[in-house]
Amino acid sequence: MTYERDAKTLELPWPFTGREAELDLIRRSLSAGRRGIVVTGPAGCGKTRLVTEAVRDTGCAKVTGTPGTRQLPFAAFAHLLPETVSLHRAVQLLANVRLLIVDDAHLLDDASAALVHQLAVHGRTRLIVVAADGEPVPGAISRLWTGELLPRLALAPLPREDLAQLVTAGAGAAAEPLTVNRLHRLCQGDLRLLRALLGALRERGPLTRGPDAWAWRGPVPVTATLRERTAQALERTHPDERAVLERLAFSEPLPLDVAELDLRVLELLEAQGLVAIDGHSSVRLAHPLHGPVLRSEAGQLRARRLARTPSRCGPALDSEGATLARRIKQADVRDVPTPIGDWLAGEGAGPDSAVPAGYAVVRARYARLRGELREAVAWAREGMRAVPDDLGCRAELALAEAQLGNTTTAAARDILAARPTSGRADTWLRAARGDIAGALESLTGDDVCALDDTSALYDAYALYDAVRLGEPALVADRLAQLPGEPAALLSPHADALARGDGPALDRAAERLEQRGFLLFAAEAHAQAASAHDDPRAARMSRTRAVTLARRCQGARTPALSGLVLGELTARQRQIVTLAAAGLSNREIAEQLTLSIRTVGNHLHSAYTRLGATDRGSLPRLVDDPEGGAMPDARSA
Repeated sequence: MTYERDAKTLELPWPFTGREAELDLIRRSLSAGRRGIVVTGPAGCGKTRLVTEAVRDTGCAKVTGTPGTRQLPFAAFAHLLPETVSLHRAVQLLANVRLLIVDDAHLLDDASAALVHQLAVHGRTRLIVVAADGEPVPGAISRLWTGELLPRLALAPLPREDLAQLVTAGAGAAAEPLTVNRLHRLCQGDLRLLRALLGALRERGPLTRGPDAWAWRGPVPVTATLRERTAQALERTHPDERAVLERLAFSEPLPLDVAELDLRVLELLEAQGLVAIDGHSSVRLAHPLHGPVLRSEAGQLRARRLARTPSRCGPALDSEGATLARRIKQADVRDVPTPIGDWLAGEGAGPDSAVPAGYAVVRARYARLRGELREAVAWAREGMRAVPDDLGCRAELALAEAQLGNTTTAAARDILAARPTSGRADTWLRAARGDIAGALESLTGDDVCALDDTSALYDAYALYDAVRLGEPALVADRLAQLPGEPAALLSPHADALARGDGPALDRAAERLEQRGFLLFAAEAHAQAASAHDDPRAARMSRTRAVTLARRCQGARTPALSGLVLGELTARQRQIVTLAAAGLSNREIAEQLTLSIRTVGNHLHSAYTRLGATDRGSLPRLVDDPEGGAMPDARSA
């Protein structure tokens, strides 16, 4: 009998994305003289996928714990051991296994856990043991790392930057930043949820296609798969608990006050991890996907009674925007929760609930100062949906686009054509085009230092542009004399750069990073790398600059120009060099003894890091005089 299945429903593995450092750590743990490693992390964060990639093309045995076999001795090893065996005999039989992967080790039966522990003690078999956080673990397994038999790699959820690459690979096209942020919030690091959500979007949408990326606006499409993912938490609740959860779901994005709800029920829900209570006694659902699921399961009459309209969010949105503006003036742009604006731009988006332009300007500016340049572009465009000609949104759009190196966009052309001396936008557009002299000249005008929301003649952030362009002497004295937190934070960078003091530049960068100015910190570290006399200190500064610059969504400012090639790993440098020379993936794979798929994955990561879109732009980057020459592919 033949069983047929629609090919579109088959779930194929996604390309491996990100986690280069963790991948290298696992591979090194399997080298000569080492016993292996334990990998732990939250459920769904990609532990098994990481380990699978680490041992690709390597002969190994694999066992997996399962919840239904915990009472059966050596159940996980049934395919490797005879039916009846002692622990001593089991150790002897497996002593010749060179590499053993133990997946879901927290679900092992006691005998299997003891066997894994004994194999680690004897040390003849290299082990990769995978266990989930938040689950009870057999004592024999936890003693692998607490007893220092094996090192432990605690895997964090996939960072947003890597998740963006994974979304691109899984969806077949890039997603715009606000969509990536929304997916990141909804999935909370669980890649299984991400896959289910992308499947729901493909099935039901709604999706819109832009020139460079796809976007998702509108409610979460709740499918049977998404319900299954949340059923374990939601279906075990009592009717009274369910009623409270529904009230919270229909109040979103606004929280409810503790006093509005039954405290006894809230205590039970908090103990189950289903609600979160902040310091202001406000209650929200703990998981952002629970709200859409609960709303989808309520009847029409119940939904109509409980639902709140987006118009009720106005005062809360104003308060959120005021908080962000105040933090900008306090020179503190660290990440803060923005649930109202995020919800309005995502689930609440529509003709009657567009993000106000004034709020969008503040969000764009906050994102730009944090170095989240593509997100700044997205927020500026979001505000222009409501007011297409808003000058604040247009200015923020031009600034962010220019610092991304995009000088051919309509926004950039409009700024240059309509306001040829339009202050900071003109400065950065000139810098992006390589006209540093013209950019510095535009800084001499009195009006250039005024931001859109202040009448200050010499605003600290505007003066600071000269420091970022490498000419601190133009503004150092004036910057130091300005009152307020921004000047106090930014002037040490100007002073250190003017003196060519590498250690002081690194210290200034650390203070900037602590306040959330990741792009400014990356630039200061990059300048420190050139100022250091000590080669080791210069390498450390450069490494830190590269790490921070990678989080700045493709920033291409003068201070970072020399870091472009430094963002690649040694293997990526090899592959990019050969690709730039015109070799195909197959030819590269044959020359470096790699699989074609591995070459493709490395190229995809390199494109993302370099801001490239295809092979055509690689020769320009490889030959970039600012970045330095690439090493020969065979010498890396």
